[in-house]
Formats: sequence, C-alpha cells, structure tokens
Amino acid sequence: MAILPIVEVPDPRLRQISQPVEGVDDDLRRLIDDMFETMYAAPGIGLAAIQVGVPKRVLVIDLQEPEEEGGDPVRDPRVFVNPEIVAESDNEVPYNEGCLSVPDQYAEVDRPDRIRARWLDRDGVAHDEEIDGLLAVCLQHEMDHLNGILFIDHLSRLKREMLLKKLTKQRREQGKRAA
Repeated sequence: MAILPIVEVPDPRLRQISQPVEGVDDDLRRLIDDMFETMYAAPGIGLAAIQVGVPKRVLVIDLQEPEEEGGDPVRDPRVFVNPEIVAESDNEVPYNEGCLSVPDQYAEVDRPDRIRARWLDRDGVAHDEEIDGLLAVCLQHEMDHLNGILFIDHLSRLKREMLLKKLTKQRREQGKRAA
C-alpha cells in the first residue's frame, strides 16, 4: 500500500468528471487500499479517486466514529464503486464540511438528510441502501467530486472567495515557515 499525493485546489483535475469503472479487479482493489491509507494518513473520513489524480468513479469512506462517546474511533471502511443517488429527501440539513483538497477550510453546506444510493463494493457486489446522518452527507460530498464539484461550489460567491483567500494566505505562511 502507498500514501498517494492529494490533489488540491486550484488543480484543474478536481473539475474532471470521473469515468465509470468497467469492472472490479485487483488493480482497482490496490487503488482502493492506497486511497484508504492516504485518507487515514491525511487524516480524513472520505476520499474520491479524483482527489488522488485518478478519474474513476470510486470513493472510500470511514467515519471512524467511536462506539461510545469519548471512546476510541472504530474503523468501518466502506467502498463505493460507480455510486449513484436514486432518491433524496426534501429535508436539507446544514453540516460543517471540510475537504482534503481544500485543506483546513470549513463551511456550512445544506444537503438532503436522507438518500437512497446504489453502488458496488470492493468485491463488485451490488448494494441499494437508504442512508442518513453523517454517512449521507459524506457520500454526497464525495460523489460531488466524481462530478467535478467541490463543497465550496455550494457556497455563495462571496463566502467561496473569502475561503479561497484564507487558503492562499495559509499556504503563503506555510511556505515562509518551510523556507
């Protein structure tokens, strides 16, 4: 397994529409394993293949939620190959989102609180499930990546520009410290 470089804004690859996966094979499973290793190292809870420069409709999620409040995070890795949302609730909820491709920046985004999704897992087994809570938010966020959409695209132009200016300033300061 390998930790892959994460593509960050303003890299144009993040705007690519990812291509469907033709079949689940060992090469894809190797990519999935590398994506999990990359996501855990970042650290994050979701990662789309395009975020590591691979324009395939694959994403990984692990919410790493503790079994009990204050407990240790429990890994529950989930793989979504060729995911699609087939239904969503009319009720939207705000969630403070962040993204490994827009490092250390967060903003509130409204998304449907409940979705019905279909996908293949790492073994090519088909799933059709109703999903809610943080998993629904995370799946929608990562699926946006597959369509060339970033969470900042859901913000007003003013909020998006402010967030990107903060990111530019942060990168400048990190560059000074590294020099």
